[in-house]
Amino acid sequence: MDPQRDVDQYIDEAARHDLKIRWIIETHLHADFVSGHAELARRTGAEIVFGAAAHAEFPHRAVRDGDELRVGDVVLRALETPGHTPESISWVVIEDDAPRKVLTGDTLFIGDVGRPDLAGSRGWTSEQMASLLYDSLHDKILALDDAVEVWPAHGAGSACGKNISRERSSTIGAQRAMNYALKPMPREAFVAMMTTDLPPAPRYFPMDAEINRRGARALDEVTAPQLAAIPDGAIVLDVRDDDAFASAHIPDSIHIGLGGQYASWAGTLLRADQPIVVVAEPANVKEAIVRLARVGLETVIGWIDFASWTGPFATLPQITVQQLHESDLTVLDVRRGAEFAAGHVPHAINVPLDILPDAIASLPRKPMAIICASGYRSLIAASLLARAGFTNLRNVKGGTGGWVRAGYGTTS
Repeated sequence: MDPQRDVDQYIDEAARHDLKIRWIIETHLHADFVSGHAELARRTGAEIVFGAAAHAEFPHRAVRDGDELRVGDVVLRALETPGHTPESISWVVIEDDAPRKVLTGDTLFIGDVGRPDLAGSRGWTSEQMASLLYDSLHDKILALDDAVEVWPAHGAGSACGKNISRERSSTIGAQRAMNYALKPMPREAFVAMMTTDLPPAPRYFPMDAEINRRGARALDEVTAPQLAAIPDGAIVLDVRDDDAFASAHIPDSIHIGLGGQYASWAGTLLRADQPIVVVAEPANVKEAIVRLARVGLETVIGWIDFASWTGPFATLPQITVQQLHESDLTVLDVRRGAEFAAGHVPHAINVPLDILPDAIASLPRKPMAIICASGYRSLIAASLLARAGFTNLRNVKGGTGGWVRAGYGTTS
């Protein structure tokens, strides 16, 4: 169900247990990643199952409310639960003639529900989708017994919800009691709550949903050779760790380290039509390319091992929070607005990283310290600014978290 694009783990697990993969079930057209349904079907012969409203453009079983799949003595029953997307399907797992679990996709998370604003490119307003979500939750999901286990498609970190818990599962009863979006309220109040203060959807979301509707091409076609030089027009993406990049990197390269939310930030900040040259250590090249492919970025034309680079290089100085406290540098905070509002370095300017490329022209051209929560996003931001011609930049190691731990005050 909802497989990631690189599918070896599912094939290997089935082989270990001498099992055959019979169905590949998608709860909806995912926007935050390119799914592995096409890849897995090609390699196993399994049948892909989608909600009929997805209008998927490849051979599949289109299901509607009440349709069932049987696996031995277990029955999977489809529930049409639109709201996050028009075609969303949740699956009730029935054993001994009783619902035991519900696999909710992105309709219901632990502590949250799916955001309703991702179907705009398909002609739906956020308000229309939120109203559908209200019905799906109250008429379908919450109609199940309190003891039924809830298993969603995502945990914390997904941009498909506002406040998703790190817990992997829960129960209907627990969610009814603690999930803010399931508190008793009129439809109008729910719609208003779900459509207010939503962060911008990452740029790659509509693209990934359409790739999933068409079916992604084979992953073994997404490869790249080692290069000695950078072709004209290519974007250089340096995925090494922060300290390595800061110490020396190819001029004008963009840094997005593999150690953080690499694929999500790459999909947000890079265009899908840009030729990309990856700078990575040889052992990390495959991971870097595959994780880009997971969000639909398939334009890597080659990679470079920086250890063998003989061309010019640049540096990007880093400072500690103590050094920042003793300086008079302008501070640019690239965290999201809610993070900034909860507490920030005094007099800092806030431009969230996801909108920074469109806001660069408005920033002051003066010595600047870039800060985020830990230092990961701020170094990405600093590399974007350096590429745009900014000089006298400093990345703040340890970020706002380090600032607070050092005992320095914040404002909100």
